[in-house]
Amino acid sequence: MTYITLTKENIDSEHICCAFSDKKCAESYELKKQWLKKEFDNDYVFRRLDERAKVFIEYGPAEKAWAPVSAPNYMMLNCFWVSGKYKGKGHGKALLQEAIDDAGSQNKDGLVTIVGTKKFHFMSDTKWLLRQGFDACQSIASGFSLLVKKLKAQAQDPAFNKSVMSGECPHKNGFVAYYSNRCPFAEYHVENSLVETLQKRKLLLKIIKLKTLEQAQAAPTPATIFSLFYNGKFVTTNISVCMDARFDKIMEKSTFAKHP
Repeated sequence: MTYITLTKENIDSEHICCAFSDKKCAESYELKKQWLKKEFDNDYVFRRLDERAKVFIEYGPAEKAWAPVSAPNYMMLNCFWVSGKYKGKGHGKALLQEAIDDAGSQNKDGLVTIVGTKKFHFMSDTKWLLRQGFDACQSIASGFSLLVKKLKAQAQDPAFNKSVMSGECPHKNGFVAYYSNRCPFAEYHVENSLVETLQKRKLLLKIIKLKTLEQAQAAPTPATIFSLFYNGKFVTTNISVCMDARFDKIMEKSTFAKHP
């Protein structure tokens, strides 16, 4: 198993796993690369299998994480994905161990990550992480949890910021989509697919793009890659909801929202 770490020097010639075969998302894909280049200056890490595959891990100092979480001296585990035929071959454990080793070598208190209390789309597998020694340290009403793997037993627990505690966003009328360029699918599907889907149904939509670290850390959702709200209530992290063919089905299953 050979893994490579992306840097400013090699990222232009290397793929970043997601969306590399989706021509519609080509511009969004490049925006994710641009986001990564900036974050590399903040000691961000993108490590992947040296294959044309979706097998990778992303993490960095929690103080610089694009997430509304307070976790001084922790490493924030972000996107972490092993897909298809590569599952069950030890890649997840190997990549996670490299992140743990990095945290230890930097004298970090541990690793923290945001998940769905029950599995959320486009977020790490909660049950798998718990089996790897993570513990739940906080859960909120909108269905998100913080998991922590401490490397120092007496370390302080990470915590969600106040902005997410209500589970609501400030805009109470219609749909609100929050997204950032942390994901190569987000820009295209929010600005195009979701706009078209809601226009077709004559539903109101407000789009809020998180463009800075400060905006992300003050967001009303822990899922700053993509989150959809309806009448102020959190609905889903599933970016597939943007698509016309998936919207109604996902909304029907939602706990918090049913469109007219």
